[in-house]
Amino acid sequence: MDPTTIGLIGLVVLIIFLFSRMPVGFVMALLGFIGFSLVVSVESGLRIMSKDFFRIFGTYSLTVVPLFIFMGQIAFHAGISRRLFDTAYKFLGALPGGLGIATVGACAGFAAICGSTNASVATMTTVALPEMKRYKYSLSLSTGTIAAGGSLGVLIPPSVIFIVYGIATEQSIGRLFAAGIFPGILLAICFAATIFVWVRLKPDAAPRGAKTTLKEKFIALTGVGETIILFFLVMGGLFIGFFTPTEAGAIGAGGAILLGVIRRRLSWGGFVQAVMESTRISCMVLVIVAGATVFGHFMAITRIPYIAATWVGNLPLPNFAIMLFIVLIYLIGGCFMDSLAMILLTVPIIFPLVTALGFDPIWFGVIIVLITEMGVITPPVGINVYVVSGIAKDIPLEVIFKGAFPFLFAILTCVVLLMIFPQIALFLPDLIR
Repeated sequence: MDPTTIGLIGLVVLIIFLFSRMPVGFVMALLGFIGFSLVVSVESGLRIMSKDFFRIFGTYSLTVVPLFIFMGQIAFHAGISRRLFDTAYKFLGALPGGLGIATVGACAGFAAICGSTNASVATMTTVALPEMKRYKYSLSLSTGTIAAGGSLGVLIPPSVIFIVYGIATEQSIGRLFAAGIFPGILLAICFAATIFVWVRLKPDAAPRGAKTTLKEKFIALTGVGETIILFFLVMGGLFIGFFTPTEAGAIGAGGAILLGVIRRRLSWGGFVQAVMESTRISCMVLVIVAGATVFGHFMAITRIPYIAATWVGNLPLPNFAIMLFIVLIYLIGGCFMDSLAMILLTVPIIFPLVTALGFDPIWFGVIIVLITEMGVITPPVGINVYVVSGIAKDIPLEVIFKGAFPFLFAILTCVVLLMIFPQIALFLPDLIR
C-alpha cells in the first residue's frame, strides 16, 4: 500500500475517532505513530513520537500557555469577572436584551485578561446565568449568549489559540495579539446586535432590567479597574517591547494574584483550585499540540499536504476565490474538530499555500481563529455548549445549541467584513512593525 493511501485511511479513521468523542491529542498521537510505523518502521514511529512529545513539553515558547491560563483562573477566583459583569449590567441592563448584552460585554472584558474560551464560558455561566434566570430570560437566549460570548476568549488577546498559531507559523505573537483587538470588538458588537434583534422579534425572551442612575453607573466603573490594570500591564508592556510573551504571562499572573490579595478576594482555596484548573487545561493543550505534531509528521511523509496544496493552488480560480474555498474547508472542519487541533492539523498544509497566494499571514491567523470559533458552539464538538451544559445541568443540551445558532450569523458577518476590509485586523499590527 502506498504512503498516500495510508495517509487517506489515517484521515478517515481520525474523523471517526473524533466523532466518538475520544481525546483529540491522544487520538492524533496514536494514529500518527501507527501511520508513521506503517510507512517507515515501528522503530522510526517510536522515535518520532518520543522526540515530538519531549520537544513540545520542553519548548520554552510554549510556557506562555499555562501562564496566561493561570492568569485567567486567578482573575476568576479573585472575583474580577463578577465585578466586570456588574459594571456591564449597570450600563446596559435597561436596554432590550440588556442583561444578555452585558454578558457579552463582560465576556469581552474577561477575554482581555484570560485567553481561554473554556474559562470564559465557565465563569459567565456561574456569574450571569443565575441573573438571567432571575430576570426571566428565555433559557435558549441565556445559554446561547454565554456559549457564544465565551468564544471571544480565543480572539481578544491574550489568546492561547493565537499563541499556538504564532509558534506553528513562526509569526510574531505580539502582532497577532494586536490583530485580534479590533476584530474582537467587532464580533462583540455583532453578538450584541444579534441579541438586540432577537429581543425585538421576541420581546418575551428578555424582559428589561431596572434603570440605573448616572451616579450608580459612575460608581460601577470601579469594577473594571483591575481588568484595565491587567490589560495595560500585559498588552502595553508586550506591544512596547518591555517583555516577551512568556514574561507578559508571568507578569499578568503575578499582577492578578497581587490584586486579589490586596482586595482580599483571593482565598487560599481559590488559589489552589486555580492552580489545579490551570494545570489540567495546560496539560490538555500541550497534549493536543504534541499529538498534532506527531500526526503532522505522518501526514508529511504521505505527501498529502503537498498534493492538497498543489491541487488547490492549481484550481482555475482567482486568489480570492481560492481563499473562499479554504475558508469553507475550515468552516466545515471546525464543526467536527477542536479549534486548537484543527489549526495545528491544517496549518502545515494550508499556510504555505496562503503565503504563496500573497495573503498576509497575520490576517489569515485572525480569519481561521474566527472560523474555527464557530466550532465551539456547533455540534458535534461544540465545547462551549458542553461546558454550559456541565454547569447548568437542568438545561437540555438541545436548548443550548438552539440558543447558540443565531450567533453563527454574527461570526460569519465578521468574517465577511474582515475579508472585504482586511485593515480591520492589520491596522494595529502595522503600527508595531
